[in-house]
Amino acid sequence: MSSQHSQTALAFDHVSKAYETAESGQRSVLEDLSFDVPQGRTVAVVGRSGSGKSTLLNLAAGIDVPSEGEVSLFGLALSSLGDEARTLQRRNNVGLIFQFFHLLQHLTVRDNVSLPAMISGERSKDFGPRVDDLLSRVGLGDRGDDRVQKLSGGEMQRVAICRALLMHPKLLLADEPTGNLDDENGGLVMELMLSLAREEGMTLVYVTHSREFAELADDVWEIHGGRIGAQSAERGAQGERAAEAQGAGEQGEEAEGV
Repeated sequence: MSSQHSQTALAFDHVSKAYETAESGQRSVLEDLSFDVPQGRTVAVVGRSGSGKSTLLNLAAGIDVPSEGEVSLFGLALSSLGDEARTLQRRNNVGLIFQFFHLLQHLTVRDNVSLPAMISGERSKDFGPRVDDLLSRVGLGDRGDDRVQKLSGGEMQRVAICRALLMHPKLLLADEPTGNLDDENGGLVMELMLSLAREEGMTLVYVTHSREFAELADDVWEIHGGRIGAQSAERGAQGERAAEAQGAGEQGEEAEGV
């Protein structure tokens, strides 16, 4: 096993989550989940609507807290942190991609991608080259000065991916990133997200309803009734081929440089 996968990026230790409801008093969403995600791994989470997939991501990001159990990011127990410290941890180490993009329509593409760095108080000369590089890598290098309202849905999600990657997060969490896209744009966005995460050595956990897109991950987990019922022991066949192709390309580049 490579050193990249020797550390645990995300760990759930007997995590349960329940919400208070007016009708029944309490509704259990996740029950006694325990798992580790090694650093650099990609995991797809599938399941029916309401099965707890989005709740799992919210707990992983520290947006929500478990009713029982412990969530840890890179060895740090989130329960040991207050609200402000959890927010800083998320800002520094976690990138988030949402189904509905959450872009600011009145800003340019470049400004939307730059938001995390601007919020952190960084100077534009420090993060500007990173913004331009990411936009170029997703095929939007010539759209930086356009308002996002001029973009298609697929282009908006590519901007959202760039924004999530800007601060070099160690962990990338994506909640139905292709849910609002047609099959063609969904496939393009999924391939871009996976390739960029792997190129930058990030850990990626994403929720999807698509079995086809799930099989692109290293591992596929299925949630039933708040529990992970089936977990692949080996990466999906398509994910295996994608990783092998990427490795072959890297070896070729190394050979050319000799």
